[in-house]
Parts: sequence; C-alpha cells; structure tokens
Amino acid sequence: MNRINIICLGVCDIAKSLEFYKNIGFQTFEKESSPAVVFFDNQGTKLELYPIDGLAKDINADNPPHIRTGGFSGITLAINMKTEKEVDMFMDRVIKHGGTIAKKPEKVFWGGYSGYFQDLDGYYWEVAYASSWRFDKNDMLIIEENI
Repeated sequence: MNRINIICLGVCDIAKSLEFYKNIGFQTFEKESSPAVVFFDNQGTKLELYPIDGLAKDINADNPPHIRTGGFSGITLAINMKTEKEVDMFMDRVIKHGGTIAKKPEKVFWGGYSGYFQDLDGYYWEVAYASSWRFDKNDMLIIEENI
C-alpha cells in the first residue's frame, strides 16, 4: 500500500471554504452551497472539506481531540506549478478570494521558486515551481530517487 486517497481539512465554515476552493480552481461536482461534506477531484488524491467539530467527534465521540485554532500544526499542503508565472498567477487568485499570503513567492535555497498562503482556516499551502521538475500524463509531479 503506497497511496493517500483523501486529505480531509476540518473547516469552520464549509460554505465559505467551498466557495474559496472553487474560486481558486479546485473542482467538485457538489451543487449545494453548504453541504455536509465536500470532495474536490484532483489527479490522484481527493481533497475533502468537513466541519471541524464533526471531524473531531468522528475521531472520538466521547472524547474528541482539542481543536486548535491559529498557529502552525506542522503540516503543509503543496501545489506544484510548471512555471514561475503560474505560481504568481495562482497566488494572485488566492489573494483575490480571501486567502492570506504567508510568504511571497521567491527564489529558494533548493533551486526553485516558492511561496506560501493560508486558506480561510489557516492551513498552509506551498505553491512552487522548479525547472528540473517533470510531470506525468496526469500532471502528477514525478519524484525519482537521486542517484
């Protein structure tokens, strides 16, 4: 087993988060404006939005985990682009739709071009590009062993 099928983000306001992710380009078949759960179709993995209180109770109904707000959880998500211009355009779209830039895109130590934003619930996303990257026919980043 070597896969992640779904990444679930616990969100405070599913309607606002649904609109944000749709506005920045994520695609879903969801028609309701405030559904119980949302799944976005991505190449290879689904992104799920679920109310954070319900997610905590799903983990343990009798003793749900403490819900932290703010701060850094130690997890980032990433979107890999094919050009620096795509990174900049995507970050502009994020700002336009209510996301917060945590780090403006810039040349970085590993040889790429990268920046970070936070979504409406404070989740950190990296948006990055490197000239050495290759993508498969499904636009999935190819990461090979360094020899």
